[in-house]
Amino acid sequence: MSAHTLPPPVVPQQLQRFMAFDFGLKRTGVAVGSRMLGGAQPQATIHAQGAARFADIALRLQEWEPDALVVGVPYHPDGAPHENTVRAQKFGRQLHGRFALPVFEVDERYSTTEALAGGAKDADAASACIILEQFLRGLHP
Repeated sequence: MSAHTLPPPVVPQQLQRFMAFDFGLKRTGVAVGSRMLGGAQPQATIHAQGAARFADIALRLQEWEPDALVVGVPYHPDGAPHENTVRAQKFGRQLHGRFALPVFEVDERYSTTEALAGGAKDADAASACIILEQFLRGLHP
């Protein structure tokens, strides 16, 4: 375990439904899941940038009504942060600021590689699923 591995988050029991994001500059993967089911379902990837991305996210939030959001944060294999680490963390802060929902970060190293290795047709959505499933596995019952 590297020095930059995120500690497991403390997630209040009343938070049951989650929406996860695999942030990218051009595409953002999306998945939804619940604590009760312990799994995630991929959703259509968002192919918008800037304010348009947040408009699409707002529609998804209305549809799914999650209690909290999960953002995958990438790191180098050795755990060191890089440009996309900072971008993903900023995206998480923007989500919290715009939608007033709790936002949890998950170390998403290798999620896209795992999604592609699994034969995903939409690697971004599959990666968001992997991120959310990893988050849900880390929750205490």
